Amino acid sequence: MVQVYGYRMSQWAEHIGGLEGSFKQPESLECVRRVRCLSEHNWKQYIADEVTEMMGLLLKYPVEVDSMGKVKALPRCETFPDVGWKNFGFIYSHSRKSHNLELQISYISCCFSVLFNLRMANSLSGDSSHGPQGQQGLLLHGDLDIWVKEAKNLPNMDMFHRKLTDALGKFGSKVSSKMENHMPCRTITSDSYVKISVAGAVIGRTFVISNSENPVWMQHFNVPVAHYVSEVHFNVKDSDVLGSQTMGAVGIPVEQLYSGTKVEGTFPILNADEKPCKPGAVLTLSIQYTPIGKVARYHRGLGSGPDYHGVPGTYFPLRKCGKVTLYQDAHVHDGFLPDLKVDGDVRYEHRSCWQDIYDAISQARRLIYIAGWSVYYNVRLVRDTDKATSYTTLGDLLKIKSQEGVRVLLLVWDDPTSSCILGCKRAEQGIMNTNDEVTHHFFKHSTVQVLLCLRSAGKGSPDKDLESRTIYTHHQKSVIVDADAGNDKRKITAFVGGLDLTKGRYDTQEHPLFRTLQTVHKDDFANPSFKEPDPGCPREPWHDLHCRIDGPAAYDILTNFEERWLKASIPHGLQKLKRSHNDALLKIERIPEIVPMAEIPYMIKDDPETWHVQVFRSIDSGSVKGFPDDPKDATRMNLVCGKNVLIDMSIHTAYVNAIRSAQRFIYIENQYFLGSSYNWDCHKNIGANNLVPIEIALKIANKIRSNERFSAYVLIPMWPEGVTSSIAIQRILFWQHKTMQMMYNIIYKALVEVGLEHRYDPQDFLNFFCLGNREAVNGGDALDARGSNSIVSNTPQALAQKNRRFMIYVHSKGMIVDDEYVIIGSANINQRSMEGTRDTEIAMGAYQPHHTFSSRSRDPRGQVYGYRMSLWAEHIGGLEQSFEQPESLECVRRVRRLSEHNWKQYIADEVTEMKGHLLKYPVEVDRMGNVMALPGFETFPDVDGKIFGSFTGIAENITI
Repeated sequence: MVQVYGYRMSQWAEHIGGLEGSFKQPESLECVRRVRCLSEHNWKQYIADEVTEMMGLLLKYPVEVDSMGKVKALPRCETFPDVGWKNFGFIYSHSRKSHNLELQISYISCCFSVLFNLRMANSLSGDSSHGPQGQQGLLLHGDLDIWVKEAKNLPNMDMFHRKLTDALGKFGSKVSSKMENHMPCRTITSDSYVKISVAGAVIGRTFVISNSENPVWMQHFNVPVAHYVSEVHFNVKDSDVLGSQTMGAVGIPVEQLYSGTKVEGTFPILNADEKPCKPGAVLTLSIQYTPIGKVARYHRGLGSGPDYHGVPGTYFPLRKCGKVTLYQDAHVHDGFLPDLKVDGDVRYEHRSCWQDIYDAISQARRLIYIAGWSVYYNVRLVRDTDKATSYTTLGDLLKIKSQEGVRVLLLVWDDPTSSCILGCKRAEQGIMNTNDEVTHHFFKHSTVQVLLCLRSAGKGSPDKDLESRTIYTHHQKSVIVDADAGNDKRKITAFVGGLDLTKGRYDTQEHPLFRTLQTVHKDDFANPSFKEPDPGCPREPWHDLHCRIDGPAAYDILTNFEERWLKASIPHGLQKLKRSHNDALLKIERIPEIVPMAEIPYMIKDDPETWHVQVFRSIDSGSVKGFPDDPKDATRMNLVCGKNVLIDMSIHTAYVNAIRSAQRFIYIENQYFLGSSYNWDCHKNIGANNLVPIEIALKIANKIRSNERFSAYVLIPMWPEGVTSSIAIQRILFWQHKTMQMMYNIIYKALVEVGLEHRYDPQDFLNFFCLGNREAVNGGDALDARGSNSIVSNTPQALAQKNRRFMIYVHSKGMIVDDEYVIIGSANINQRSMEGTRDTEIAMGAYQPHHTFSSRSRDPRGQVYGYRMSLWAEHIGGLEQSFEQPESLECVRRVRRLSEHNWKQYIADEVTEMKGHLLKYPVEVDRMGNVMALPGFETFPDVDGKIFGSFTGIAENITI
């Protein structure tokens, strides 16, 4: 059946010009309407006066079908364009009997097919409560508490598939037998589940109950919502090998929920015609809405007192009395960043991440576990020329430790573009330059064990698994070692964040472009923004966030690694002939030297420097071993049900919880920033449904209505990594622009609502920034310009070298809230990282209980405050007093002015050294919140590529 599905999708790709997610379910209302919409758009292009290239070839058949199903001529289109033949009856008036029998048959078949689809679409496009909703409706902003209890008298949807199986059997017994293998011998009936959605976005899904027309779920959901919606939809579906089929739906009008009253009962399940899908078919449920203003935990701030138990509804609990070390970039030069004092007259220490990782690996005695999107054996972690360790590579270090008897395990994403087919390598580094095969080969004859791990979807349809393997990745970055715990004992220490131990990541706060090309970056040049980097091109500077965790939460990072390793090491196919990795993990409970979590030496509870830490993930049961086999146990472990999969999406939960709890400001650094597409002005159904952007905008809007100051600072790369004119980069920029515009629209409407639109600018509350650098020529640059004469003068490479400027790539994945709470990890703010069924991610959220507003009744001045100020000192080039109150209007406007000054320096004809790297993001936001192009800058300096991006062709899942 995979081949039949693939054939149909291939045909559609040819006719439509691309593929969209909805095409996987051609029976769905979303797909029917989308195909019809595309065909109508193409028809208009086909008959337009202006001649333009057509990307899609599928046209609506040139007839009109009214609401009664009557087929009529299109207005002013009674004949075919150009040829003049009548749309109706032309076979008889314009055919020659001698050779047109085949044409007549083809025409009749085509007409039947098109008219059938049109009638089906018309029957489904009425004023139905089950169709997708737009932005119309009331704002649900808060939590929905839902119980999906049971259904009765559901239709037997599998009868359709049985008939289809029989029909296919006439054409090929092989296809039929494949379907039969999926059919159990017992009575065949529907495999039922319920999908809950608002504004077209899925917010919950029950587990599947097989072969039951009277399923009992008794499943509970507590989900955050921030959607403009008319109804909450409960779609009752049948899960089948051929794809899900909709039986019917129950729609609960928002008006019934808005008061906060619980709506519960048994409701008829209606089909698209608003008739019972089967006599007596009903769904029993309850639903209650709690607006955000009535959720107490969102108004006390984060870490509010000793009774705070962390982010609710997560897999890992809050772990108390630990220690966290915060890092910016891979290395910090002594004396570069200013001395900072935090509460208690404690000096904020700027530590070097890769130096600490090198030391931790060197001092490990029992275990070294590394997980990464990319791990490169030839990278040097320490590069200070006065240290002998500067010449030691990661690969050599790990081999040495392994020879000492330390268990060294590497869990690396298996880039399918760099894998081997029958021993023939397609590409040494892979399209993503992860060097996974190269690293695997380096350790092949050592005792270091490397497990290359594809991102598998686990159980489910083969096409879904193929999609996961080819599109999505294992994106977690962690280093786990045993460390000294005193008294001849060892404990677990973990590093997590955005830094992979691979090429192009080593950088300092200076973020050099040219000056280190012959020194610390001599063998570590990376700049994917150029199709073919030439000698003398600037390197791509790299900014990132990372952290070290000591204490109980480090053991949760270890648990994550163990769960992933056990899943990835299960042999499949030919792998069963190879050495098993199942016994590679150390069982630390059997090693007396390693202190278990319950017995590790905690920091003293009253120590002002103690931390409370919680680990979060985006991952599903296709990538871990340890999730319950029975999906009924998923709720107990705070896991979400997907189709044939259990999901931990606690990173998204943590971000939403932190934003909702924020009282003064939010500071974000992230490689991507897009989401809440259901509230965009177009492409609402693209599927980028994470709540992060809209939650920030609604937080600001609520603060405006309450006449309270609140500010949000968002730092992103100037453009996503890669060639800026490429389709993928342009689409990401397009989604990013839609996200920005949506947020500013919400803020401006709030200003108008309270009559402050003439007093404040939307940018007085929300600002986007990026980083960039320029280097003036000096005496040491002679070698930097090597080969420049061979570069064509108008290429991006030549322009970047001539203007001696380039963006600093923001690869960070972190957020600071109110100077008291910090999230750092591997997750981007996009759907890939937040959904849990796409890229696998890990993160931590942490705070110091003695440095929160609730504990001191004043602005926190602990380590999180020091970290944020240190980051700002790096980006801005210094610190000012107003920065201590980032929510203040004075601070917001001052930071924006500095970023505008730096932007002018960045784009100036004269090349000058830049003291500060913080640039305003190159767009203009007017007083009404309209995001527009900067005059003269519709494309990025030097590298071209539209700043607003572009959307051509068909939507897909890759770039969201």
